[in-house]
Amino acid sequence: MSTDVLCPALQAEGPKPLQARELARSLRSGSAALFPTDTLPALAAAPANAGQIWRLKQRPQDKPLILMAADRSQLQQALGQPWQPEWLEAAEVVWPGAVTLVLPASGPWAEALHPGGNSLGLRIPACEPARELLRLSGPLATTSANRSGEPAASSADQAAALFPTVPLLAPLPWPEAAGQASTVLAWSPRGWRVLRSGASLPDRLPLAF
Repeated sequence: MSTDVLCPALQAEGPKPLQARELARSLRSGSAALFPTDTLPALAAAPANAGQIWRLKQRPQDKPLILMAADRSQLQQALGQPWQPEWLEAAEVVWPGAVTLVLPASGPWAEALHPGGNSLGLRIPACEPARELLRLSGPLATTSANRSGEPAASSADQAAALFPTVPLLAPLPWPEAAGQASTVLAWSPRGWRVLRSGASLPDRLPLAF
């Protein structure tokens, strides 16, 4: 079945869907990208080029982005400090999956994705096409595919209509997803605090309400 039938918005002029290796090369060259996850479609860029995401979304830069990776080894140096045992235990429980962990962080990735902040949101999605891309591109700065304050795109077609100049991951159609944002858990000395209830809420973590 053709992508034109699957995604009418892709019939318009603009970037065609790219296979993972080609899209990873485009990301390394400075492009943004659209790709599926297990929750909602992601708008992404290499961390060094994260500024374009705020511009594309028309989003205030004080709203941080999420660093998404294919596996935990890609995130080993992301925080600028050693991982605490509690963080590693939580990562074992929730990843890959629809949970973002917000952890204390410093260094270049934290500054690129959360300017002026002291934390970084991390996630490994349970979506193999996304993880294949991330294995090739390295960790990416990500957010939902929508204009700031508007509903998030829930399909490749909607994402392409919102961002017609941004290349997206092939093949189409994308895998079925939850259609709901990830749950966001932030670390505190008392345990994990729910910043946003989303597609999945783990029951094996000590949550501090």
